[in-house]
Amino acid sequence: MLTRGVALIAAAVLTTLSISVTSHAKDGPTGDAGINCTLYTCEVEVGVPGQGGGQAGGSDSTGGTGGSGSSGDDDTDETVCTYELVKPQPPADSADWDGHKPGDGAVYKQTCGWGGIDGNTIVRLVWLADPPEQEAVDPAVLAQRAVDSMTLLGPDVASPRAAGTYTVGVPMWMWVKQSATTYGPNTASASAGGVTVSATAKVSKIVWEMGDGTSVTCDGPGTPYTSSRGMARSPDCGHVYSKTSASAAGGRFAVTATSTWTIDWQGGGQAGQLTEVRQTDVQAAVGEVQVVR
Repeated sequence: MLTRGVALIAAAVLTTLSISVTSHAKDGPTGDAGINCTLYTCEVEVGVPGQGGGQAGGSDSTGGTGGSGSSGDDDTDETVCTYELVKPQPPADSADWDGHKPGDGAVYKQTCGWGGIDGNTIVRLVWLADPPEQEAVDPAVLAQRAVDSMTLLGPDVASPRAAGTYTVGVPMWMWVKQSATTYGPNTASASAGGVTVSATAKVSKIVWEMGDGTSVTCDGPGTPYTSSRGMARSPDCGHVYSKTSASAAGGRFAVTATSTWTIDWQGGGQAGQLTEVRQTDVQAAVGEVQVVR
């Protein structure tokens, strides 16, 4: 339970932000649709989308956004509340009973959130005469929430290099650096209403648009080139330019590497697969060998 002073501060924060919320939950004992706090039973957390959140009473918030090209944010103001029976129940003289006695209804932990994964959350204890009607939790929605928290990015291109110079007819080797956010595997989980979903994401392919009208699909990260390879072609991810980049904008080919993330998830008695796409743009200067006679 919060002290009177902390609860007053939390209430003042909510008043200052002028938050407007519509709830699916049944009206609480104070007829407020379960969003306002009493002076004694309130835990409040307020977050501003994109700017993190403040805390009071030990509440936590988690959230994140995907990398380039992500569309996981949810801007809705619709509120979704979940309830969890407090175990053990508060003492008989606790203000959490809202004037009732143990055995007359029960005290629940109420968690209400709105504004998507970067939105706001209010957590408090409420007395209810009857067990609340819980909204069904869709595991697929939780899976997407888990993915949004991973911060998946486009390929971390090691070759071609912007500072490099490449030659017509000479094999170019393409490869990317591997990390949890740029190649995987990347794991995360999300929970709501007693359901937890775990997801694992990994890049399944990278499509390279070479800037000369051709594209190359690589099923792996590519093999780094070493001088001992000489003029050999890459065994798994390469390209040979047939013309120079002299006529391209800035004298360089605009190369785009687009990764497809495949995400396997399971939880809540279900399992499935999601796909996310991210891309990275690089440039490649391609010249030709001048033969002097």
